[in-house]
Amino acid sequence: MDPRPAPPWETTTWLGTPEPLVLESLLGRVVVVHAFQMLCPGCVSRGIPQAQRVAELFARAPVTVVGLHTVFEHHEAMGVEALRAFVHEYRIRFPVGVDAPGLDGDPMPRTMRAYDMQGTPTTVLIDAQGRRRRQVFGVHDDLLLGAEIGTLLAEIAGNAPAAR
Repeated sequence: MDPRPAPPWETTTWLGTPEPLVLESLLGRVVVVHAFQMLCPGCVSRGIPQAQRVAELFARAPVTVVGLHTVFEHHEAMGVEALRAFVHEYRIRFPVGVDAPGLDGDPMPRTMRAYDMQGTPTTVLIDAQGRRRRQVFGVHDDLLLGAEIGTLLAEIAGNAPAAR
């Protein structure tokens, strides 16, 4: 993927953080975005547990894991109160933003559209300079994801050439 500035997140609500997160405040850190829906089987069984593991394994590194609840179907069943219960029951410990609804009746949420996501789960890696470096639709391989995060961390430390 050609590194380009990551689009801003357009959210309506944030859970698990006292202040809304914006990409500019995370410059200098590797950001791992996990886009999910709580009624998505792949998200629940593989994607969310993977994001939890990344948050735990890289807790002492300059890595931030962010959930993006991006609802493009079953809108009525996946409101904020249901999401609050879901985050509590699944013990999600990273911040979760609620993607803003699409404009003018568009069923695709705004951030999902800005990132041209195909569905959920989707993993997005953003480097320390705020550039989108990788985006994977579906379950991302654990070993590959760890290696990609390691590469982005090495760039911060000056041990690897940064992408141009």
